[in-house]
Amino acid sequence: MQRKDFITLSSLGFLGLYSCGISKISSKKSLAIQLYTIRDAVSDNLEKALETLAALGFSELEIYGYNGTFFGKSRTEFQTILKQTGLKVISSHHTTGIIHKDRGTLLYSWEKAVEDLHFIGAEYMVCSYLFPEERTVENYKKLPELFKKCGEATQKAGIQFAYHNHDFEFEKLEDDKNVYDFILENTSSELVKMELDLYWISKAGLDPLVYFEKYPGRFPLWHVKDMKAGTKDFTEIGNGTIDFKKIFGTKEKAGLQYWFLEQDSSDKDIFESIRISKKYILENNFF
Repeated sequence: MQRKDFITLSSLGFLGLYSCGISKISSKKSLAIQLYTIRDAVSDNLEKALETLAALGFSELEIYGYNGTFFGKSRTEFQTILKQTGLKVISSHHTTGIIHKDRGTLLYSWEKAVEDLHFIGAEYMVCSYLFPEERTVENYKKLPELFKKCGEATQKAGIQFAYHNHDFEFEKLEDDKNVYDFILENTSSELVKMELDLYWISKAGLDPLVYFEKYPGRFPLWHVKDMKAGTKDFTEIGNGTIDFKKIFGTKEKAGLQYWFLEQDSSDKDIFESIRISKKYILENNFF
């Protein structure tokens, strides 16, 4: 173990697990994380944040915030950091640009975003979020055409386009159909896949398995995070109420390819929460 890894693991209270052979287990199970989970650490020092994740056994990332640069780095600079830390970007989150007309959104400089994500080897580009001001019937009805254009652009680069949910998509749109079903039914199953957030669909009171059965193969990406009993706040994987064993038992039907640990907030140090989630993941073979 290199000295910097020893220091990092020691500071996170992880040496006991390392000495017990957990590092060997983690090498068999590829660990991926949505980088938004450690956004404060990323803002403070990108390289240090990624080194810490690598020392914890993570090898794959989903990133956020592309705006013509990657966290202020050019694509070449960012690729160099990834190679130095042994991390691979699987997926990247992007907003629509309907309200916030920023570079790298679906409506602004999308082609350049696709080019840059292709350069660093990403496999997915995901529409991550609709801001509250964007959640109108008029805008919802424009999404299938927007997603089609974005999906056609990513497909040319060998990248799959997808949509990530929160809970508002499960509200009724019209004719007793919710926004999520509207998107699924009005987009190509080849051009537009879904990144299912297991926390948000559970918070909305719906069963992921129903969607896997209704739209098989449409869910190659998942966000895996848990929900506290009672408050329904975010919590570490294994410390909440979501039945991951049941959900992961249907991963083939869903079409799962990659899943990302994510925790939007924590009542602990976020790296302590990550350690708790990782321990639970490694102890359970159904992941």
